[in-house]
Amino acid sequence: MLARLPGRLSLRVFSSQRLLSTTSTCRSDALFMHRDTQFNNPKIPFEFNSENMKRAKEIISHYPPQYKKAAVIPLLDLGQRQNKGWTSISIMNYVAKLLEMPPMRVYEVATFYTMFNRDPIGENFVQVCTTTPCMLRGSTEILNTVCQHLGGIKPGETTKDGKFTVIEVECQGACSNAPMLVVGDDFYEDLTPETTKKILNAFANGQKPKPGPQSGRHTSENSAGLTALTSKPYGPGEFCSPEFK
Repeated sequence: MLARLPGRLSLRVFSSQRLLSTTSTCRSDALFMHRDTQFNNPKIPFEFNSENMKRAKEIISHYPPQYKKAAVIPLLDLGQRQNKGWTSISIMNYVAKLLEMPPMRVYEVATFYTMFNRDPIGENFVQVCTTTPCMLRGSTEILNTVCQHLGGIKPGETTKDGKFTVIEVECQGACSNAPMLVVGDDFYEDLTPETTKKILNAFANGQKPKPGPQSGRHTSENSAGLTALTSKPYGPGEFCSPEFK
């Protein structure tokens, strides 16, 4: 940079330093890529059983023939349920053929939505929410309780007996009943470490505990009782002039 000073011309040189920030490499290609294994390859046959085929045809009938590809998500879900909770490459290829779609279009859907499990899971699929509302009410302790109670496994792992798979998930929409977790399709809410252990023990013994709040609440009502609407709400005309009543 040139700078003019009284009686002379001087040259000022400013050195610039570019700060670089680096993080460790985390390979996540497994989320988007398929590699054949003994338990997951295109040679393993898959097709809907008679009951699910009937259900699939009913789902497809909801869409115009030229748009039947819109049924790809419910059909993948149907296949995952039949396949013990996970979506194999054979399921994807089967759904693609059934809906007359390029297989790649089905792969794109299955790898985008986290509801589709790309690998086998345990008999009981435990999803612990750790998003902000749950975290503020102790979800970290709940996640630690689940992992420790199941033999010290980590999120994303399955117990040695194959009964439980545990993952950490984002919001599942039960914020007013935080902390919570999901097993299968059922929500277990208002958890404490003690009630969490009871739920896991019940599933371990082949039982299904009652879903919903574990604190005595019926749904998501205020545990301290009503704080609003304690009197008759006013209706139309309540505050109108007499001539309009």
